[in-house]
Amino acid sequence: MSARPGLLADESGNATILGAFGIAALAAVLVLVIYVGGAVLARHRAQSAADLAALAAAIEHAGGGADPCRNARDLAGMQRPPAELVGCRIDGEDVVVTVRIPVDLGGFGIRAATAQARAGPVA
Repeated sequence: MSARPGLLADESGNATILGAFGIAALAAVLVLVIYVGGAVLARHRAQSAADLAALAAAIEHAGGGADPCRNARDLAGMQRPPAELVGCRIDGEDVVVTVRIPVDLGGFGIRAATAQARAGPVA
């Protein structure tokens, strides 16, 4: 009987190359998931900072304070990581604030996660 070379009997290293590509693809997906997770985490932190800053500004505004946006800026800056207050406006009895938190996405650069919140007295 003659030995017929087949795919399973071939020892030319194809399986090794295929395995290396599989591992590289898995590593790329893992890195992408980590970056997306970091962006989602930054977005949640930005929303929390916006909510807290809006509440601080609304309390100051309801109490007749002169500069409720200063309270919002101070509280946003105390967050970890620090949030930057990029917008604050009085809308009737409500206060609307917008904050931004930088997030490093590696090869995609440094982006910003922004969030907006509104707070005021209950009608």
